[in-house]
Amino acid sequence: MCIRDSLLGSYLTDPISDMSFFNGSTKPNEFKKLLFGLCFFHGVIQERRKFGPLGWNIPYEFTDSDLRISAKQLKKFLDDYPEDIPYDALRYLTAECNYGGRVTDDKDRRLIKTLLNDYYCPEIFKADYKFAPDDVYRAPLPKDHQSYLDYIKKMPMTTSPQVFGLHTNADITKDINAVSYTHLTLPTIYSVQISVVAVSLKKK
Repeated sequence: MCIRDSLLGSYLTDPISDMSFFNGSTKPNEFKKLLFGLCFFHGVIQERRKFGPLGWNIPYEFTDSDLRISAKQLKKFLDDYPEDIPYDALRYLTAECNYGGRVTDDKDRRLIKTLLNDYYCPEIFKADYKFAPDDVYRAPLPKDHQSYLDYIKKMPMTTSPQVFGLHTNADITKDINAVSYTHLTLPTIYSVQISVVAVSLKKK
């Protein structure tokens, strides 16, 4: 999966796919911009697992439940604070409680907070602000839900490691991890198949 697929999945998942939720904030422009940043963050921290220790010291199981509660908190805090955006509170709840509640390594805890700062920030409202060197990775202008889906579908099918805050050579490590995983799992699959065949023959 790439960041494109992750974003599509997020925007098709409740409550983000619920139009009453998506269009229901009292600060619609701010909410939609920051929500896109949150979904992008969700995709980044999940995809970093594929890079082994380069991505995380410990491979955490971040889930859609983390995204759901963070999205609901984002909407609530924006609605409850009409005069400003409580970035510090949002960052704390998202990076240290919702997602960070399962992060045990000290360096990983620092990393997840640093990553979120790129998405929950005032700069996201600037037209030239982008999440990665490639111009395609930026928060689009706030529009309707379908416009976001159309925008995401235009993203590349493959994602550069730079989008995840990694060096371009990090792909080498990811490919090595994928090959190692294949070598580890194939023998197990073969042994299970042989066992099933053997049992079937005994029954005949």
